[in-house]
Amino acid sequence: MFDNKTILITGGTGSFGKKYVKTLLSLYNPKKIIVFSRDELKQFEMQQDFNQDCMRYFIGDVRDKERLNRAMRGVDYVIHAAALKQVPAAEYNPMECIKTNINGAENVIDAALNNDVEKVIALSTDKAANPINLYGATKLASDKLFVAANNIAGGHKTTFSVVRYGNVVCSRGSVVPVFQKFIDEGKAHIPITHEDMTRFWISLQQGVDFVLKNFERMLGGEIFVPKIPSIKITDLAKAMAPNLPLKIIGIRPGEKLHEVMCPADLCYDTFEYDDHFVIAPGIKFSSRSNDFTINAIGEKGKEVEPGFEYNSLDNPDYMTIEQIANFNIEALK
Repeated sequence: MFDNKTILITGGTGSFGKKYVKTLLSLYNPKKIIVFSRDELKQFEMQQDFNQDCMRYFIGDVRDKERLNRAMRGVDYVIHAAALKQVPAAEYNPMECIKTNINGAENVIDAALNNDVEKVIALSTDKAANPINLYGATKLASDKLFVAANNIAGGHKTTFSVVRYGNVVCSRGSVVPVFQKFIDEGKAHIPITHEDMTRFWISLQQGVDFVLKNFERMLGGEIFVPKIPSIKITDLAKAMAPNLPLKIIGIRPGEKLHEVMCPADLCYDTFEYDDHFVIAPGIKFSSRSNDFTINAIGEKGKEVEPGFEYNSLDNPDYMTIEQIANFNIEALK
């Protein structure tokens, strides 16, 4: 579906953006791929790897609505990956996080509608479900904006959906590079914030493939959540450094012990598919049905049980230490 299409990726020089571009180029023949980001050095470095004729690089910030409007001219699909994502940084710089993650989301929506973009998928995070930190709260607000955008589209053809998943192995900001730095520097221990902490675990390629597939599945207004395994952070440390002791340093500001992707409060709007869940919008759409039991490619979902919650602690799929080690090696390829 991406052949001869123009795709724009906000925050396109990040870990996700680079893997997404690589995957698009390997599987499809896009008309244009537009990398929209604010860091000129990262764009220069990315151009050394991706300099095909279809590639375009736009310097711009999602806070700048006029620049987004210009960048989206003639665009068919948008992946909104730009965000301020560091939990402690958001706690100490709340307005900067709000400007990018909430105001920026509004600007992406407006620019997409102004240019009759066909489909938009916004990347979310498990921290947006029952948020306790500012980053999660801003991403929840962003999710709500993208869902509601389907109702304000009016006569525009644009549809908006959200993809939410957990910690991405080896991405920038992941705990894996942090642990690896301690190992490489010959530290005497691995720092752990809490011995009981769990997280959802997904590779960058799995995240990219999930987003690609959801462009086909989307009806507009739903939040897609993949079925992925959980890990214990202590098991991750043991997988990476089996001979190093662990040192408990305490939970960071705004950090959760366990993560949630489908909250129990939304169980009546949650549908289970073979390899993912869909959280249907709570609001009613004026232009079409709110039936999300069948997606755009005919896959059928079913209602989850009352009280159902998809969280990293109670997830039935846990990775062993050996599986984590092998998974991380594979994810680096």
